[in-house]
Amino acid sequence: MYTFRKEERLCSRKHLDLLFKNGSSFLLYPLRISYLFIDEPAEVKAQVVINVPKKRYKRAVDRNLLKRRIREAYRLNKQESLYLQLPEHKGMLLLSIQFVGKDKYAFPFIEKKLLAAFKRFLSLIKPNESHS
Repeated sequence: MYTFRKEERLCSRKHLDLLFKNGSSFLLYPLRISYLFIDEPAEVKAQVVINVPKKRYKRAVDRNLLKRRIREAYRLNKQESLYLQLPEHKGMLLLSIQFVGKDKYAFPFIEKKLLAAFKRFLSLIKPNESHS
């Protein structure tokens, strides 16, 4: 369960364009979460892309460090905090996690913020579930 396979990574240009054109987003500093449900069959419940801007972090080692920390926090918490809470009938979730902070934060802080972002995301989609 605590894996992050290739199928869980959002690589498709078509899906990325769809996510950023039609998706919804919210900011929970230092993360910006964009999301969109699509009606396509897939073996995974969600596909995710993690982004750290080159504009703010010029050195690749800094960007990679932050991406590793976010990826690890996602990998450890996706099952309990995200997958089990997702509605079954909505289809596959496209998720973008963008780091917009100015500092390099430690792993416990990033994990706490990612869990808070999952809670916020679920609270945003749950009220809409009753209208569908």
